[in-house]
Amino acid sequence: MLGRAVAQLLHERGYLVRSLQRRAVQAPWESIQGSIADPDVAARAVAGMDAVVHLAAKVSFTGEWNEFLATNIVGTRQLLRAAQHEGVRDFVFVSSPSVAHFGSSIVGATAGAANPALARGHYARSKAAAEEIALAQNSPAFRVTAIRPHVVWGPGDTQLVERVVERARTGRLPLLDGGRALIDTTYVDNAAEAIVRGLERMDQAHGQALVVTNGEPRPVGELIAGICAAAGVPAPGYSIPGWLARGAGSVIEKAWTVAGARGWVHDEPPMTRFLAEQLSTAHWFDQRNTQAVLDWTPAVSLDEGLSRLAEHYRAL
Repeated sequence: MLGRAVAQLLHERGYLVRSLQRRAVQAPWESIQGSIADPDVAARAVAGMDAVVHLAAKVSFTGEWNEFLATNIVGTRQLLRAAQHEGVRDFVFVSSPSVAHFGSSIVGATAGAANPALARGHYARSKAAAEEIALAQNSPAFRVTAIRPHVVWGPGDTQLVERVVERARTGRLPLLDGGRALIDTTYVDNAAEAIVRGLERMDQAHGQALVVTNGEPRPVGELIAGICAAAGVPAPGYSIPGWLARGAGSVIEKAWTVAGARGWVHDEPPMTRFLAEQLSTAHWFDQRNTQAVLDWTPAVSLDEGLSRLAEHYRAL
């Protein structure tokens, strides 16, 4: 969802776009199918380009470490190497605020330093390591910035919206601690615009990590209720203590990983410790530095985003 939104925005602004993804796509720009971990594919993808926007990642709450290592760390290193060899000038690494989220509440913070040792879960740890690798390559001749959009959602989203809707429809979506935790999110069009601004403002942004959000913290229960209303499904009607969900999430995550390795399950677990922490602790960010560096403010409010989401579901 986000990768296509970024490519579409670049295309509309007159850039010559080439995309690389695992699956074939229909698009008005050149498209290559393959893996960033393949040196030949990576070299072909960046050949003749002035800039790279790197969004590829394995995103999951469970899975074996080697899977995250292969795509998120080795793949990033391979793409950086190919870009430098081909003479690319600018590299935008799309990261995540989870690289600097260590389980406690984040209240009005700026982008903290990525820390693979303290980040929670394989995804966050691997993205933290990849961000460190990318920013370490920043130089006047090869400029790198890390953009961290936080909880991106919108029409067609399978990472957040679809899971919320499906679990709410079947009555499997509890609130944690009454859904009171205050969180930031990012509507997809705003995230895409901020990433493109990272490229266009590389003079100011290179060498930095910038968290991107809508700048409209809401209680997580209110946000989930808004998504459910847009999709026409009932909002969660019960709550469980956050401490209980975190403990249960740890057990379920381990069991799910074993079951997945044996081919018994193929979907995401209903709860993990990382997910429980995200749903029961505050995480919202001071956007002043981000907006100043990118010379950008979100164009689509949360309420407008929910209206667009409702239009999407009515059209299905």
